[in-house]
Amino acid sequence: MLITLCYLYLWARWGRRPAALVRTTVQRLRASRCSFAFCGAAARPQGARVCLSRGGRVFCVCESQSIDDLNKWALFLVSPFILEAEHIAFVTESIWVQGANLQKPSSSSETIVKWSDCCLPLACRPGDPYQLIAKASVDNFSKLGVAFMEDRLRMANGLIPQKIVSVHLQDSALKELKVQTSGKQAQILQLNPESSAESQPEPAVMEHTGKDGPGLPGADPMPGKDIASESRPAGDSDRGVGSIELCHLHLSSCHECLELENSTIESVKFASAENIPDLPYDYSSSLEGIADDICTEREGRRVNITGKAPNILFYVGSDSQEAQGRFQQVRSVLADCVDTDSYTLYHLRGESALRDPWPDNCLLLVIATRESIPEDLSQKFMAYLSQGGKVLGLSSSFTFAGFQVTSKGALQETVQNLVFSKADQSQVKLSILSSGCVYEEGPGEQLSLGKLQGHLENEDEDRLIVQVPFGACGGEAVLCQVHLELPPSSCVVQTPEDFNLLKSSNIRRYEVLKEILTTLGLRCDIRQGPVLTPLYLLSSAEEIWDPLMQWLGKRVDPEGVITSSKISLKFVSSYTSETEITPSAIPVVTDAEGFSSENFNLEIYRQNLQTRQLGKVILFAEVTASTMSLLDGLMFEMPQEMGLIAIAVRQTQGKGRGRNDWLSPMGCALSTLLVSIPLRSRLGQRIPFVQHLMSLAVVEAVRSLPEYQDIDLRVKWPNDIYYSNLMKLGGVLVNSTLIGETFYILIGCGLNVANSNPTICINDLITEYNKQQRAELKPLRADYLIARTVTVMEKLIDTFQDKGPNGILPLYYKYWIHSAQQVRLESTEGPKVWIIGLDDSGFLQVQQEDGTVLTVHPDGNSFDMLRNLIVPKQQ
Repeated sequence: MLITLCYLYLWARWGRRPAALVRTTVQRLRASRCSFAFCGAAARPQGARVCLSRGGRVFCVCESQSIDDLNKWALFLVSPFILEAEHIAFVTESIWVQGANLQKPSSSSETIVKWSDCCLPLACRPGDPYQLIAKASVDNFSKLGVAFMEDRLRMANGLIPQKIVSVHLQDSALKELKVQTSGKQAQILQLNPESSAESQPEPAVMEHTGKDGPGLPGADPMPGKDIASESRPAGDSDRGVGSIELCHLHLSSCHECLELENSTIESVKFASAENIPDLPYDYSSSLEGIADDICTEREGRRVNITGKAPNILFYVGSDSQEAQGRFQQVRSVLADCVDTDSYTLYHLRGESALRDPWPDNCLLLVIATRESIPEDLSQKFMAYLSQGGKVLGLSSSFTFAGFQVTSKGALQETVQNLVFSKADQSQVKLSILSSGCVYEEGPGEQLSLGKLQGHLENEDEDRLIVQVPFGACGGEAVLCQVHLELPPSSCVVQTPEDFNLLKSSNIRRYEVLKEILTTLGLRCDIRQGPVLTPLYLLSSAEEIWDPLMQWLGKRVDPEGVITSSKISLKFVSSYTSETEITPSAIPVVTDAEGFSSENFNLEIYRQNLQTRQLGKVILFAEVTASTMSLLDGLMFEMPQEMGLIAIAVRQTQGKGRGRNDWLSPMGCALSTLLVSIPLRSRLGQRIPFVQHLMSLAVVEAVRSLPEYQDIDLRVKWPNDIYYSNLMKLGGVLVNSTLIGETFYILIGCGLNVANSNPTICINDLITEYNKQQRAELKPLRADYLIARTVTVMEKLIDTFQDKGPNGILPLYYKYWIHSAQQVRLESTEGPKVWIIGLDDSGFLQVQQEDGTVLTVHPDGNSFDMLRNLIVPKQQ
């Protein structure tokens, strides 16, 4: 009975005023620091209490949602990032839908509300969903929410709102923003006052008492409000109520209901939304008018401040399966170059290009199709350019300003040498795959070109890259007849030599592409590194797990911590996101049963690890600073039969020899293996051989596989793994400590397995081998290769301890790249020498022209493969 009375009261009080109910709820509860969410019923936050429901959408009150880190958000620095007391900060999540899938009003009587009319955007975070932080007054925030509930909220450029939730910006985030913006001049941008939602007073509203909306008993004015200030004409909002879909009202957070009854009504709080009577909506509180899209120039880039997506759009020709594949290919290459936290990359289809207002939000248009472009579409692209747009043409027929695309059959899909001039007039020389076309100026044309230019190293110096300014608004295009968008592994080349040339120039290909994108106003700076993750303690053999845990229980302090000079490991049964992780303090999860990873399959590792000791106990991390430091607190005390290995998917501070950094992108096999070697043993007396053994183990792990023996993987003195003698795809780093009669050796190894960029990987070699030999070798996995490498390493150590250097050198020489290689010592003018092999200690031996044999120590020298020099290492 009480619930029925409550709903009768609500019908009388709010029946025609759900917008006012939303506004009043927000006004009264915002001081409690709760958050308000408008979303789909299935997407409401956990524990949220629903206040209103219509169709599949709800308005609910939930626990406070906060943002304390804005490093991954792109800021709209159009005004100081200040949140006034009377404003609400909120996040809008949306998805992008093209053309025919855009939202349509369900009836012509609905008044559309534009998102940009009701708020000021502060920051964005591209992705899926696309997120925007904005601020608005309580009234305008309520209007946005009501419009979302009624499916009347529209965003620009095909963005479809999915969720709106108010957030609290922590002081730490605001202070950080103040520091970021203190050195930048804030731009004062005036919105059109006639269309600015924030500058217009809201139309007043009140309960109807006229003939179109008879008054109801007990429908008192809003407490604390002046009736005169809320009066408005009756009429439009009451029309067609019977045809409008009804909504539900949940009472759990409704203050007006609770005032009807002093006693506790817990049953109301848990009432099912499906059992709540339907209430009609009105559309009286909608905004009218359209805000002009405003763009400005900042730091040479097109910047929009209306909350629209910073889009890079790709036009790849007519819709087809082939075009979709080309889009994915070109998109992938550009995603490797630009900051994907700042841009969203979309496929622009021909129909959408003609119909939709994409130029308003497009920071760069990429045209990558050999098809001729229809005249109406070409005019659309030229209009975009004339408005200050930026265009990148990739092997496309698109051209303008007097340039002609001329076909040269002799160049078609051939590998050529290109000279590229950068904006600072420096040059880059590289091997490229030509499209078969060149750019030529029309008869009598005198063109004004930009600084970026690229021509072939041939007699005609054929022009393949041009930068062409256009119009008075800063529009420009960089047009290329070079396949910058194709990785060498996907290029159709005729010979292995062509593949080698393209792979050798792969880093320079990215250098050229990033120079072009930067010139066109995009950011290609280094992105923030991945977040560190906890370690997992795993075992490859069940029989050592119990002894391991017993040993561990005796070594940890009362807090479960083992501390060394470099790192502190805290052993825990489970991990929660609240636990802080730093490079020097890492939680180690001991619950192996709860472990799972897409990048490391423990079962594959177990099946392929065939060792007595090495690699039995695993410390695994998705992301860590460096695997070399993870074993520091355990290496001297753990029993040798519990062979330790640290494995990671990503490293943020990977190390090479000397002071070199080691890049660790996804797709690498990254590990550090602990090996104990008695001092008074054959290998203990020749510790420099350890790095050679590990390099050899990596190569042998691959080339000893059936049918993989011809994969051209090789070792390079002193500690590198190479593709032929062309490109490095792996390296070894050894740190040794002598305690008593034992060497404790950490062997770090990084190997490119599935990451084609920035140079080459093992799976590239397999793919190319399959093309050339018409074979069907399967690509390899990092976990599989690490297990095989450790297995081979243990066998090589056993062989060395039994037979000395002569036991392993024949296999080493089989795979090394230096046989009979002639080099010069110290400089290009230094004496010629021939490499003859390794001495008894593992150092490089070279023979001079007079027959004198010299020994070169790896600690003091480096081997320059590009110039064939053995030179003193720079300190």
